[in-house]
Amino acid sequence: MVLRHNISLLRHIKILTEYDPKRGVSVATLAYEYPTGFQVPDHAHRSDQLIYAIRGVMQVSSGQSMWVIPPHFALWIPAQTDHRIHMPSAVSMRTLYFRPGLVCGLSPRCSVLHVTPLLRELIVETVHIGQLRMRNMHERAICDLTVFYLTKASPVPTFVTLPTEKRALSVAQAVLANPALSRTLADLCAHFAVSVRTVQRTFRREVGTDFASWRRQVRLTKAVELLVSGCSVKEVAFAVGYRQSSAFVEAFRRIFGETPKAWTLSLAKLNK
Repeated sequence: MVLRHNISLLRHIKILTEYDPKRGVSVATLAYEYPTGFQVPDHAHRSDQLIYAIRGVMQVSSGQSMWVIPPHFALWIPAQTDHRIHMPSAVSMRTLYFRPGLVCGLSPRCSVLHVTPLLRELIVETVHIGQLRMRNMHERAICDLTVFYLTKASPVPTFVTLPTEKRALSVAQAVLANPALSRTLADLCAHFAVSVRTVQRTFRREVGTDFASWRRQVRLTKAVELLVSGCSVKEVAFAVGYRQSSAFVEAFRRIFGETPKAWTLSLAKLNK
């Protein structure tokens, strides 16, 4: 069942309740087809939420953090978490809304999770049914399986935290717009009329890391999106700003625990 957003409500209501599970329902759902460039404004739900796209890439932001969600991945959003969504391309979204307390063991913060083929089918089937009622034996079994495999899903560190200070944010947004950008921090700071020292201090205070480490995370987050889309390691390395594939492979291995090729092969096996 495909429902339609009431855009006026999204613009005026901070907490949305229309999609939350009603009395006697464990899991509610939403299916929606978004065009390229669509923006879902800042809002929150009273239920825990799993955002998944069977087609397309989503960018989800909450506070200072942003997550890129390519195919085969979903974003877990705990109840009462403000968030907004941008669609860089056309997206076929399938969302599950869980009654608070139903899913235990996941992070109390937003997190990207790998969606296995079985979990994908459970999500799609749940959306097809429309809602999972507590007293329906068949629907309760699907709910139990979905919750079980959701709690077993592997987290993926594909997120970026942004500073709030205006000049540091301008520097960050320039990098986000083009992760392959080769300009030094000094060049970027000169362009935005801010000192390197000020930007570095702001990143350490507001983001918790230095600018170079933050830029590396931006590039690796983009790299995951490109690897999942089928690009070669060499193509990805160049696209995210590495002059040598070996440097990209080492940076990827430090964060993900294995090389891009090995990670991609592991993902392919899980998706069979």
